[in-house]
Amino acid sequence: MKSSREAATDKKPAADGASTELFAALRGLLLARGSELSVVQDDDGHFYANCRKLDAKGKAQFFGAVKVAGRKHSFHFMPVYDFPELLVELSPALKKHMQGKSCFNFTSLDPAVLDELQGIVEQGASRYEAVGKL
Repeated sequence: MKSSREAATDKKPAADGASTELFAALRGLLLARGSELSVVQDDDGHFYANCRKLDAKGKAQFFGAVKVAGRKHSFHFMPVYDFPELLVELSPALKKHMQGKSCFNFTSLDPAVLDELQGIVEQGASRYEAVGKL
């Protein structure tokens, strides 16, 4: 049997208001194209969506996800992997959030950075639509 101290360390940290707001804002960027997406998972701290249209082999095509791990919120957006030119004019403020080719990590909500990311999501979704993925 675990002590109360050990049991307390097993618990997930409670989401604070700022974390909840950041997750909701990032999730909302992806849900703006909700009718074109197939939501695979939508829980507290984890949102995952595929394109509704399947690829030529009948497989689901990943679109984007938001995952919370501690204070870090990871925003994955596949169109920037397929169309890296979408990132050419990235501001230094948003560029510092890049992790890998299609992931942005955040620990706080910055409205200007979020607005820029929203523009990239809109452009990426439009590109996916133009090539028949959405």
